[in-house]
Order: sequence, then structure tokens, then C-alpha cells
Amino acid sequence: MNSRILRGLFALLLLPFPALASLGGDVTTVQADQAKMQGSLRTSSNNSYTLHEIQSSTGVAVKEYVAPTGKVFAVTWQGPFHPDLRQLLGTYFDQFEQAEQAQRTQRRGHGPVLIQQAGLVVQISGHMRAFVGKAYVPQMLPAGVHAEDIR
Repeated sequence: MNSRILRGLFALLLLPFPALASLGGDVTTVQADQAKMQGSLRTSSNNSYTLHEIQSSTGVAVKEYVAPTGKVFAVTWQGPFHPDLRQLLGTYFDQFEQAEQAQRTQRRGHGPVLIQQAGLVVQISGHMRAFVGKAYVPQMLPAGVHAEDIR
């Protein structure tokens, strides 16, 4: 292969891994997420929420926490690719982006991101090939579910 093709392939690897889980969206996104990620789906339930775990063949794992109301109240991810946060956070992305930009001006260098607002909490850390994160809406947490339960 010539170097131009190799550079193009490398550039594709740097793009965020697509995911469709949408914070605040409904449970119907789960099957679309599984298809888009070409992954396996495992579902488990308790009295407070249903957990949908999607594992892709590329190593990216996304967990969607769905309340009894059918709404996604939290999303977590881990894997070698940084997911598309616009897609993961859905309508909460703009709020996250504004808070993250404000935080970036106060922070020197790179490091974990922690956005903790009344209507949105986002935690992101990691490095190339080892990203982790979680996002949730505190007001949407079902009764008996605490932030520590979201892993």
C-alpha cells in the first residue's frame, strides 16, 4: 500500500466511534445502537432500572440505563475509541460543550473532564485506546438509584 492510503486509514482510526445511545432518549435506541455498533446485547433488570450492555467487536462497551418510564437516564462507555459525545448526550450535548469549554479555559494541559451541574453530570477520563466515561441526569435517576450505581 502506498503512504497516502495508509495515512487515510490512520485518519479514519482517529475518528470517534459512532454510538447512538442518547441521554434522555427512549429505550427504542437500544436496538439501533446494537445494529450500528455491530455488537452483542445483554440486558438485565432490577426493580429500579433496566441495563442494556452493548459490546462491539472492536472493544467498545456502552451501557444504557433505562428507567421504568422508558427513558435513558444514564450512559457509560469504555474502550479504545472515544465515542461520539454529540450522539451519546443527545439534547444534553450543547450544555456539556459549553460547560467543558468553560472548564478548559481554567484547566492547564490535559486531564479528566468533570462537569457537575444541576441538570447534567459528565465524567470522562483515559487516554488513547483506553477511554472511560459516564453521563447522567440527576433529576432522572429512579427512586433508590444513586450516582454510585452508574458504572
